[in-house]
Amino acid sequence: MDTKDVIYELRTKNGMSQDELAEKVYVTRQAVSRWENGDTVPNTDTLKLLSRLFNVSINTLLGAPRQLICQCCGMPLDDSIIGTDKDGALNEDYCKWCYADGNYTYSDMDELIEVCVGHMANENFTEEQAREYMKKMLPKLDYWKRYEELSDDGQFEEFKKRLIEEINDLNIEGMPKVEKLNALVGSYVNLAYPLPSGISAKFLDDSATYLGNQLESEFGGERCFGLLANMDFILVSTYEAQGANPELVLYKKR
Repeated sequence: MDTKDVIYELRTKNGMSQDELAEKVYVTRQAVSRWENGDTVPNTDTLKLLSRLFNVSINTLLGAPRQLICQCCGMPLDDSIIGTDKDGALNEDYCKWCYADGNYTYSDMDELIEVCVGHMANENFTEEQAREYMKKMLPKLDYWKRYEELSDDGQFEEFKKRLIEEINDLNIEGMPKVEKLNALVGSYVNLAYPLPSGISAKFLDDSATYLGNQLESEFGGERCFGLLANMDFILVSTYEAQGANPELVLYKKR
């Protein structure tokens, strides 16, 4: 779609008049009309405002002229999995797994490769083939080429270490010692847990990125432990394959 069609579709989908959209992005109704007629396109600052207002990338607003890929892991990007800066703005260079709230979640290329290989391997693409592909591809991406410039000098890794220590200090019966935490997007792990009141509740934001892991129970059986955490809380649960029959073990404010 052209920019004029994208803006019209987003405006009408969100139930806004041209006057209402104009007010939200600090332009005149006539400016909105010219965008939707294809006479002009929004300037850079206005595109940023529209991006935040509609939660879509500037690339989408411009009619998706280029294929976005994460400059950390190489994953093709669409608006639903684009990472965010500290102010909540979409950062079109990264996915939510590699970059969240202005933080880069990976500082070790080998660790990222191992995480990706587990998702890439299938009957047509062995783990070794996936690993060799990632080893060749990642060094070509902007994040790894500019790692010294973009990295936070290990601050995020230090936060993860402290978080792992906190989780292990909980001494939850049957849960193995936590060795590492990976970035996980809320929509993929937001299970509904039954509460004593009889209702079920979700505790995560589908659009947010968390740190977590899955661990086999020391008791054996089909259930495993799931860990999720961020700056504000630690959540521990158990569940069966594919997240079936989840049970909340602990939800602790930090």
